[in-house]
Amino acid sequence: MHHGFSVCVCHSERRRGQLAALSIAAVVILIGVPLWWRTTETYRAWLPVSQIQELANLQLQLSADVEVVFARGTVTPEQQKKVPLTLTQDDEHVVDGDLRTTICDLMVTKYEGCKVSNVLNSFVSRGHSVEVQDVDVYVGQRRTALLRIGAQTRVGRTLEQLLSHLEPRVKQVLQVMSFSHTDITAALSDRVRLSPGNKESIADSMRAFKSSPGYEITFSLLNPDPKSHRLHWDIEGAVQTYIQPLLRKLAPLANFSIDSQTLYYAMLGVNPRFDSSRSAYTLNSDSLAHVINPVEARLGSNAASSNPVLNFLLYVPDAHHSPLHINDHKKQEVPSNAFHSPRWGGIMVYNVNDFYGPEAAFPVDINIDMAKVMGVFLAQLRLLLGVQSSAPPPRFLVAPCSSAGIADWELDRLMWSRSVENIATATTTITSLAQLLDQIGNIVINDNIAQQVSSAVTSLQLAVAELESGNLRFALQYSKEAILASERAFFDPSLLHLLYFPDDQKFAIYIPLFLPMCVPILLSLLKIVSDARQRRREKHAKAD
Repeated sequence: MHHGFSVCVCHSERRRGQLAALSIAAVVILIGVPLWWRTTETYRAWLPVSQIQELANLQLQLSADVEVVFARGTVTPEQQKKVPLTLTQDDEHVVDGDLRTTICDLMVTKYEGCKVSNVLNSFVSRGHSVEVQDVDVYVGQRRTALLRIGAQTRVGRTLEQLLSHLEPRVKQVLQVMSFSHTDITAALSDRVRLSPGNKESIADSMRAFKSSPGYEITFSLLNPDPKSHRLHWDIEGAVQTYIQPLLRKLAPLANFSIDSQTLYYAMLGVNPRFDSSRSAYTLNSDSLAHVINPVEARLGSNAASSNPVLNFLLYVPDAHHSPLHINDHKKQEVPSNAFHSPRWGGIMVYNVNDFYGPEAAFPVDINIDMAKVMGVFLAQLRLLLGVQSSAPPPRFLVAPCSSAGIADWELDRLMWSRSVENIATATTTITSLAQLLDQIGNIVINDNIAQQVSSAVTSLQLAVAELESGNLRFALQYSKEAILASERAFFDPSLLHLLYFPDDQKFAIYIPLFLPMCVPILLSLLKIVSDARQRRREKHAKAD
């Protein structure tokens, strides 16, 4: 009896041990593992992946509406009835493998009474040194151009001949007043690899500042020789007269801030050479690149702002290096005596040696002619902000800038270019972020990032729709919102790679924690399985 009781006790303890091992294993597998998995799971909010992929293969359908008004006597009443009301021409521009633009030119024809020749004569004769007979197209400040067809074309012409003569002229007007393949490539220069042969696009893309929500404009007066002259410049009045009208027109594009300063004993980084043939000092074009660096160190900068700074320097040479002239690559004097540096600013040399005179008392008080200075700086500002001023085709005359400093069609083209640039930049940012998050699966995507990405995608879609509809102001506004949202998402602090560990490092952390606990449980389970198999073999042996 005593032996049998001992066997029963051992069997009961073995059974209790097995149940304890199974209970622990069940708790670990059914509760511990899911709880650990849930608490260590990487939170990844939903992203509009399909819409982002559609943006990666963006195709812009851009249109320019042209209304052609025939003057009285241009077409006969019979021809007028045959004139088509609409003509649509498509021109596809392949920028790169992913982005294509299609320009659709819609021509609406009307018939109204006016003499284009008389109107053209009146416009050309207003202060232009061009003969009227040398001008076939006059591009005004608004969104209107006057086209004249030669007398030899009007005599005995058919309607087809008239339209065939008109079509290339209209295309040339579009290239001047609207957008062209060169403008497209320049706007997408940061996204598209430009071919070395496309020198015009490269020059245009490198000269102007890239799109930014704001710009800072600094005017600096450099007086290297205060003992020779006291300089006085009405920079505030000049800015109000010459610069502010342009900036008011450009207000939809960005915010502008303006400041000015006077720097004494500021010298150029290059010693000018004396030209005995002209009794003047000269700066050659090959040495202009070395002029800026020493001066730039004294300009100062606003470290609190991330906006680009446009520097405009007015340099008055000292008495020992006057007059000072800038030569171009052909050794000819530059009429404006100024030069500009792409994406930096411009420098103008202002000679004052005529004010000294034989009986001048030093220092000489000199009032700077701000009209002369601001005319040069205004032209440089237009270049740096991307207002194109390429040479028009032959027999074209473009009206000079008005008091606003920019024509309406130039503003349209700049808004169009900035919108395309912003759309391309925001699209690249969003697609790059999506690829990064797809490749690194353990990066947390919080709700804020997902909201910014969705906002950027929505703004991009709206910008593309408005741009294709010709609503440039709305397209520009939506494109700027897309830029801000995409950059906030891309540079979110939670996406820092230092916050996340590779999988091998995670295993190195978890194995020392879980291995000591898992080994006894695993051995107990193996023991239970082994005992069950042993009992099953014993039962089969008894049955046999």
